[in-house]
Amino acid sequence: MGRGKLRIYLGAAPGVGKTYAMLSEAHRRAERGTDVVVALAEPHGRRRTAALLDGLERIPRREPEGGAGAGAGEMDVAAVLERRPAVAVVDELAHTNAPGSRNPKRWKDVEELLRAGIDVISTVNIQHLESLGDVVESITGVRQHETVPDEVVRRADQIELVDMSPEALRRRMAHGNIYAPDKVDAALSNYFRPGNLTALRELALLWTADRVDEYLQQYRSEHRIRSTWQARERIVVGLTGGPEGRTLLRRAARVAARGSGGEILAVHISPSTGLAYPSPKELAVQRTLVEDLGGTFHHVIGDAVPAALLDFARGVNATQILLGSSRRKPWQYVFGPGVGATVARESGPDLDVHIVTHEEAAKGRGLPVPRGVPLGRSRSLAGWLAGIAGPVLLTVVLTAQHPRPEFANDVLLYLFLTVLAALLGGLLPALAAATIGTVLLNYFFTPPVRTLTVADPGNLVSMVVFFAVAVSVASVVDLAARRTQQAARLRAESQILSFLAGGVLRGETSLEALLERVRETFGMDSVALLERESDVEPWSRAGGVGPAPAACPEDADVDMPVGDHMMLALCGRVLPAADRRVLSAFAAQAVAVRDRERLVGEAEQARELAEGNRIRTALLAAVSHDLRTPLAGIKAAVTSLRSEDVCWSEEDERELLAGIEDGADRLDHLVGNLLDMSRLQTGTVTPLIRDADLDEVVPVALGGVPDGSVVLDIPEVLPMAAVDPGLLERAVANIVENAVKYSPEGVPVLVAASALGERVEIRVVDRGPGVPDTGKERIFEPFQRYGDAPRGAGVGLGLAVARGFAEAMGGTLAAEDTPGGGMTMVLTVRAAGGRPPCRPDLPATVTS
Repeated sequence: MGRGKLRIYLGAAPGVGKTYAMLSEAHRRAERGTDVVVALAEPHGRRRTAALLDGLERIPRREPEGGAGAGAGEMDVAAVLERRPAVAVVDELAHTNAPGSRNPKRWKDVEELLRAGIDVISTVNIQHLESLGDVVESITGVRQHETVPDEVVRRADQIELVDMSPEALRRRMAHGNIYAPDKVDAALSNYFRPGNLTALRELALLWTADRVDEYLQQYRSEHRIRSTWQARERIVVGLTGGPEGRTLLRRAARVAARGSGGEILAVHISPSTGLAYPSPKELAVQRTLVEDLGGTFHHVIGDAVPAALLDFARGVNATQILLGSSRRKPWQYVFGPGVGATVARESGPDLDVHIVTHEEAAKGRGLPVPRGVPLGRSRSLAGWLAGIAGPVLLTVVLTAQHPRPEFANDVLLYLFLTVLAALLGGLLPALAAATIGTVLLNYFFTPPVRTLTVADPGNLVSMVVFFAVAVSVASVVDLAARRTQQAARLRAESQILSFLAGGVLRGETSLEALLERVRETFGMDSVALLERESDVEPWSRAGGVGPAPAACPEDADVDMPVGDHMMLALCGRVLPAADRRVLSAFAAQAVAVRDRERLVGEAEQARELAEGNRIRTALLAAVSHDLRTPLAGIKAAVTSLRSEDVCWSEEDERELLAGIEDGADRLDHLVGNLLDMSRLQTGTVTPLIRDADLDEVVPVALGGVPDGSVVLDIPEVLPMAAVDPGLLERAVANIVENAVKYSPEGVPVLVAASALGERVEIRVVDRGPGVPDTGKERIFEPFQRYGDAPRGAGVGLGLAVARGFAEAMGGTLAAEDTPGGGMTMVLTVRAAGGRPPCRPDLPATVTS
């Protein structure tokens, strides 16, 4: 009898619906006629889950020896083996059995069923995997004691992830669909925080993805798939502008997606000598595609494409280079091994080179065309070789022919060599070919042979016409080639200028990014933008990229002045005059970017000034109204007490004195908040951080609220917090007073504290009207009072001061909805010896 098959529903968190999915699968199999029994299921009081047990055969639970776990019971393994169904449903694979059970762990019970040939459907949560115990504890602050070895889950024949967004799971819990109502608030405030659920969800997805990788590796091994999976941090994609570029970019995107933090950098190399360029439309399409895929497009000028590509890759710390297989036909390899082979040979051990096949491979790229004005060294050498050695070799071949070709055919063959020399090397090699060809025609093929004498006048005319036609054709071909390369260079310049114009319109390019683009485009070592106040002032560097950028124009190899007091300085090599036109456009753009950054800074200063004016205006309004209210009450009470024509009773005097005291307290509170906000605005708050017990600090902060309006819940085992006790007291006092102000009469505010890993939280929960999501950040702004709060209820500084003090201590303050209505303020600070928290809704440590 074979081993049974195991199917596991892996949950990202409790309550996502694992048991529901498991029982639904049991119903589907039963409806198909499969013999299914429920060996054990844990509905946990959830009505919809319990309803799925109806219609399924259930094996009664077994009470452990000694009565341990009475009322619940464990799975009766013996009864299941005796019943011997085709499929057994066993919930909670990581469960620890009660003492006296057949096996200490439920997964061992499942192993027995599988060995007996019974298929099993089970469930487990991601936090119960043994290897993730420490990770889950760092995220949630809760140590999982019930675990299952990872290998048990990995050996499952099928694993299905049961997932749900954190928001949906919290809504399900708030509606009472997971836990009892009295446990909802505590669960949402601790384990089921949005950040914890997000981290657990990521763990589940990554662990499942690893399992999928194992399946694929097994499949590839069974089918003898030899190709290696590629994973890297930075992928440089070499683009020629041909149609194969789209295939390369999509392939690079798939490769980058396999690893964490993969980045795509597409680069097009344009030789400074003016190589023939691809279709601008196709290159624009590829630029858009790489940006849509989340990568960046780079245009680099370099004479040697392989060297420029390798320099760029090493300059950006790339780990991989992805190239397309050559589009050249086999015969064209006589001109060289090609870019791909050269890059692979010269990449060294620090770069991996991948050649990707595509539909355009080996379809040809046409005859070689001249590569610039002036021509490059290799191209000129090839032209001179064809112009000098070509006629000599042709003469050797023709003289060896028997019978010999006619004189007219000889003339046409020498004319072809002249045109080829013009295509490769330009006019001068073509003139050499025409001259040498004329001499060789005269000496070897014009009677009398082996002499320079021409006996037949017709042959003399033919040679003269040949020389004239050869020179004319060479001139036309050379001129056409040079015009083509001039057009190609202008096209490259237009692309660069188009990029600059687009950057201006979008306002996307920072000064450093623009200078880096200049360095890439011209192949320089470093680029700097220099500026000075006047002609007599020294130069200062407004921005620079690359190693040791120039500090003054004298240190640069190329300097491009822009106006009277700014200059672009480049170090690395001297640029030809033709490149300075494009460089001037870059320089103008750099100045524009610098001016924009300066304007942005001035706008930010203006905004800060406007904010200061707004606060001062609000302060004047507070002084003129809110502060005058308690002063008016105090003055009225004092005037009444000093009145000699009225005889006040002792009860009236006590009431007037109480009014004076209450007004003074309110005035002291308002003035205190105003002074605190002033300190926060000027940056003069300096916290004195030390370890403190919250059960000593928080009760002191509740002295200003009425008795019975607050319920305090601070566990004695709570760790100490690294805070400034004075600032924490003021922050908690403001938060609690705000909560009491908006809570319904007779409904106390809950102040609870808890520890989550390296954080300590203070949660102030009220049952007031709450605040919509759009207003949760606005309530922390100075002089903001939500809703229809009456005048005199404060100047709207309490929460702003509380958040400022929290952030000064390295903590956070955020607002959340209270399940069932109301607002919960979450004040998060560091535990003693812990690290500063990042955000209140994210775990302190998320390990993926």
